[in-house]
Amino acid sequence: MTSRLTKEVHRVFAEDGTLARQVKGYSPRPQQLQMATRVSEHLDKKGALVVEAGTGVGKTYAYLIPALLSGKQVIVSTGSKNLQEQLFYKDLPALLSMLDIEPKIALLKGRNNYLCQHHMAQQVQGATSMDSQVLDDLLRINHWAGQSLDGDIGGLTSVSEQSPALPYVVSTKETCLGKRCDFYDECFTRKARIRAMDAKIIVVNHHLFFADRILKETGFAELLPDSDAVVFDEAHLLPDIAVTYFGQQLNLGTLAKALAAMEKLYRQQLADSPQIGVLSSRCLSQLLDWQDKLYSTDQSDWRRLLADKTLMQGAWQLLEEFTSLANVLLGYIGRLPALDDLIEKWQSLIDKLKVFFQCDDQHAAYSIDFGERYATLRISPIDVAKQCRELFADNISWLFTSATLQIDRDLSLFQSALGLKQSESLLLDSPFNYPKQALFCVPRHLGRVSQQTSAANQLADVAVKAINAAKGRTFILFTSHYMMNQVAQRLSGRVSYPLLIQGQASKQVLLKKYRQLGNAVLLGTGAFWEGVDVRGRLLSCVIIDKLPFMSPDDHLYKARAEGITRSGQDPFAALSLPQAVIALNQGVGRLIRDEKDRGVLILCDNRIVNRPYGQAFLNSLPPMSRTRALDKALQFLKQID
Repeated sequence: MTSRLTKEVHRVFAEDGTLARQVKGYSPRPQQLQMATRVSEHLDKKGALVVEAGTGVGKTYAYLIPALLSGKQVIVSTGSKNLQEQLFYKDLPALLSMLDIEPKIALLKGRNNYLCQHHMAQQVQGATSMDSQVLDDLLRINHWAGQSLDGDIGGLTSVSEQSPALPYVVSTKETCLGKRCDFYDECFTRKARIRAMDAKIIVVNHHLFFADRILKETGFAELLPDSDAVVFDEAHLLPDIAVTYFGQQLNLGTLAKALAAMEKLYRQQLADSPQIGVLSSRCLSQLLDWQDKLYSTDQSDWRRLLADKTLMQGAWQLLEEFTSLANVLLGYIGRLPALDDLIEKWQSLIDKLKVFFQCDDQHAAYSIDFGERYATLRISPIDVAKQCRELFADNISWLFTSATLQIDRDLSLFQSALGLKQSESLLLDSPFNYPKQALFCVPRHLGRVSQQTSAANQLADVAVKAINAAKGRTFILFTSHYMMNQVAQRLSGRVSYPLLIQGQASKQVLLKKYRQLGNAVLLGTGAFWEGVDVRGRLLSCVIIDKLPFMSPDDHLYKARAEGITRSGQDPFAALSLPQAVIALNQGVGRLIRDEKDRGVLILCDNRIVNRPYGQAFLNSLPPMSRTRALDKALQFLKQID
């Protein structure tokens, strides 16, 4: 029996329905209606639905329209800031107008996207001791704060996104005072949560969703309400994000800041307690010394460092000093509220550090990320299916959707990665006419991609011909910064079209410049493989250097591979191949963005045609016409007007 919601959804998508009347050039897409129907039916059920909707299906409207018409409270989580803002500022307002409805909607970001008025007041009070540039930025931020309605740093344009002043004034869970804060009533983060609790559609990102559900924001109420349904768009990103949030991270800078805060409290309010000043200063010095030794190893796999006796001796001495400081601080409980907060947080940090040093979980990878100033210690679980199964066991409707979820026409690997064994699934192909619109070329006579110098030379040779045939209008996507820079050097002086290279400016600035120029060539790595939408003749050619397999030296990959081997499975088939297929599909998805687009995809890696596993890639790609003749691809490019 068809539900009321499904009937309403059908009326909206009909040939003479709401969208047809209000969207210029609208034509019904069977795949979009099929997805919208399944979503509307699923919203009346519990459990999970997994939908791969190929490029052009129109999945955003296919889930937003049922969600809006259902009257239920729905959280929509995205993988990127771009999509999050597109949904809230563009898609949702347009649909509310078309459907003539007025449910409340809310955009909720992680707390470090909001100004903290308490931090702002503190920084202004201590402004005299600051660097002049930081002080100037702080004054600009303070002026903006007095006018801002939501405190969202994304709306701050008077200072750079990289301003060193920003970390001093944004909200953090570690320093949140909750109801004890003088600015509790005006708190931007608290107000954002109140708006979300009252809204029918709440737009968040995956990181915030996992942080809220798993970490449970100590010292502050949970940000997200218990909704009727959750929609994950760009769901292909979830398995890797889950690894981050089911693991543990400890930035050594957090320890350094806590010690600096203790020293400051000693100088300003605890002058009669010199032991706190001496111990916190000594701990900070030892922390920085130990981190210097850590950086000198240049080894990111912590298990390999366990054999370094000097480093490990320093680690346990550091923990001993930190524990001594914690024991001394216990004698001061109740003296100052700010100190009480520090004591509790300091003990929590010590516990995290101890767990990392002990390194006794055989089902996790222990690694070090070397930042510019401080290292981050990470514990990453090899398999998160069990934790995800518990997370998604809530008795509500879950929808997972993306343009790239299937491997060889099968969604089961994604489902098993998130523990979604009982989920329903739907695979919807793109409505685009790929055989006519796109040509896929793997040129003949390619050398081995593992020989970097010759691979860079042959890629540059192919690229020069393609760029000239396409009159610029080309993306070259790389699996490494090294290869990108090598090819960039070889293209310089050989092509007359503007070259835009990742790193010259931010991603958004480069994309804006690419669109403005109209004949540019953009060279980029991972950031440009997904979440980039350039339509029409502006992008006629996408060149990919090689199949995007993970590095076998990656510490998390190695730990996962060992775990898979112990379970009797093949790590290549269960891990390497699926990740590479999804990543390649993301890169390929940059080429054809609407039904009028035409273009050529060139892959400079012949493993896709001469290795048995290549068929899994080919079966997962859109059904483009194929050729091994580069001349045929060049001719196709020349005909695109």
